[in-house]
Amino acid sequence: MNKSFQKNGTRLIIMTLVFLEVACMSSGQKNSNTMNTKKSNFNKGTYGYDVAFFEDRQIPTVELKNEQSKASLLIVPAYQGRVMTSSASGDSGKSFGWINYKLIESGKVSSQFNPYGGEERLWFGPEGGPFSIYFSKGKEQVFDNWIVPKEIDTKPFETVAQTTNSVTFRKEFELTNASGTSMRIGVDRTVKLLSLAECEQAIQIEIDAALDIVAYESKNILTNKGKSAWTEESGFLSIWLLSMFNPSEKGVVFIPFKEGSQTDLGKVVTDDYFGKVPSDRLIEKDQILFFKTDGKFRSKIGISPQRALPYCGSYDPTSHVLTLLWYSKAEDQEKYVNSKWGKQDNPLSGDVINSYNDGPVADGSVMGPFFEIESSSPAAMLAPGEKITHKQRIFHISGDEAHLSLITEKLFNVSIFKIKQVFQ
Repeated sequence: MNKSFQKNGTRLIIMTLVFLEVACMSSGQKNSNTMNTKKSNFNKGTYGYDVAFFEDRQIPTVELKNEQSKASLLIVPAYQGRVMTSSASGDSGKSFGWINYKLIESGKVSSQFNPYGGEERLWFGPEGGPFSIYFSKGKEQVFDNWIVPKEIDTKPFETVAQTTNSVTFRKEFELTNASGTSMRIGVDRTVKLLSLAECEQAIQIEIDAALDIVAYESKNILTNKGKSAWTEESGFLSIWLLSMFNPSEKGVVFIPFKEGSQTDLGKVVTDDYFGKVPSDRLIEKDQILFFKTDGKFRSKIGISPQRALPYCGSYDPTSHVLTLLWYSKAEDQEKYVNSKWGKQDNPLSGDVINSYNDGPVADGSVMGPFFEIESSSPAAMLAPGEKITHKQRIFHISGDEAHLSLITEKLFNVSIFKIKQVFQ
């Protein structure tokens, strides 16, 4: 090989390497810009913004979409198959779930609790009492000792099946309750995006074509995978679904209840979880409880299985969004877990529906703000191999108030106009 050719060849190799390096840098820069551009295409509060938020952080998601209606669901397997948010109008539509952007952005993981948010997460009851799975045996049931099991906080669920409109997750693990009982648990969770026809069939109402709607159903199966029965003496669990939404200055949760005397059905509402709810924030009228959900006053209410009906909802007059929650209420008067912290007179005297309004705690800090609507299954007292199923459906319907009112009038016997004026 002559020196001239060797010199030119070396120069060619160097130029090629430089070119490749520049090309790679340009490609990387392009990808980064594309990602940032995608996020900047959507304002915070839209579904597209939230999709890009998780993509930017390389958190895998599952999306279920109806291409015709643009109804969309965003689900995170790593958060136990949690529905993080949804939209009735695709990427540019309003994002309905509350997401804790600050916590997720930080990348920090707490050993106590990680409130990532999401409009439907799966937990288990009871939260407090002798059979709590959030307190260790012998520990005083106060906040410093309260720990959410990592299996329903930071451990991912396995994706075992997926179609265009549904996804199924599975997990098996062991928990020990506050009485020291070890419980082997199996969980199957399926989330399904509902079509318009399925929505109309579910609520038995024809939905006006001018309205936007997204709705989904989760089917949650809890199985006793151990060798011992879950009993009133050893402990039991319940399926607990919590839905976190963005609050509104004039937001209202409304919960219908069965009419009857306190002697026959007990009190209408438990309204002292965090101190008694003031009368200007909780109104009982026409067999409906109206609860202000503005994210400004920490408070919670609960409805017993004796009083509860299978539907409740919320309304945001600012954005004209009606949210409905349906759950598979047991036909018989089943026993429900009592989640009160500390000593309990009856561990099976709990509520079936709850609603929570976020607000400042003692030091003035606020986790959200957000509000929640929750439903629970009966207490699962299961022999080995037995299972219990709890279903929940969430509907977000938005548009003209006159059309929305036709829905609330049929389901709850109250107009949308009365709902939005109840606290005025």
